Amino acid sequence: MGMGAFAAEPATGSIYTCVDSNGRRITSDRPISACLDREQRELGATGNVRRIIGPSLTEHERTLQAAQQRKQEEEQNRIAEDRRRERVLIARYPDKATHDAERAAALESVDAVAATAVNRINELKDRRKAIDAEMEFYQKDPAKAPMNLRRKIVSNDADIEEQQRFIAAQGQEKNRISKRFDAELAQLKLLWAARAAPAAPPGKTEAAAR
Repeated sequence: MGMGAFAAEPATGSIYTCVDSNGRRITSDRPISACLDREQRELGATGNVRRIIGPSLTEHERTLQAAQQRKQEEEQNRIAEDRRRERVLIARYPDKATHDAERAAALESVDAVAATAVNRINELKDRRKAIDAEMEFYQKDPAKAPMNLRRKIVSNDADIEEQQRFIAAQGQEKNRISKRFDAELAQLKLLWAARAAPAAPPGKTEAAAR
């Protein structure tokens, strides 16, 4: 609030009081311009404090105050979002059995995908046996093997390596799933315990607050 705003504010029957920079107590029927940089009190007719008016802020102070307010709002929003996620989590997993079942289903899904790659490797190995049988004719001098046959060997090796990398990736995915469910379970145990804890009787709550 600036001096102009104070000057424009009409008298309302209130009494304003403050101690100025020289240590003098000033009393007025309107906000006191000499105390813009310090706290002043608005008193009612009986001397009761209606409100305390803080010092006027500089542009820099207002910027800092706005930044602090934004920070507080962001923190409040974060806390509210955390609470919302907790409600969603406990609604989805009301007990450990439900959580365990979904963990097992998620891991089984990855295992099924990896099993497809294992079957593919077995097929490639069977195909390699046929290729190796053809290569027996060139056992003494493999360089004489037809280019097409040698390409089959290279392609077969590359396909097997690709499937092996895929299987390894599925193993990593299982680890990520397990870690996620472990983290959820740790949080859920707290939520389940809080839900199961009996509410304290009002009398005990008031006594504890004293």
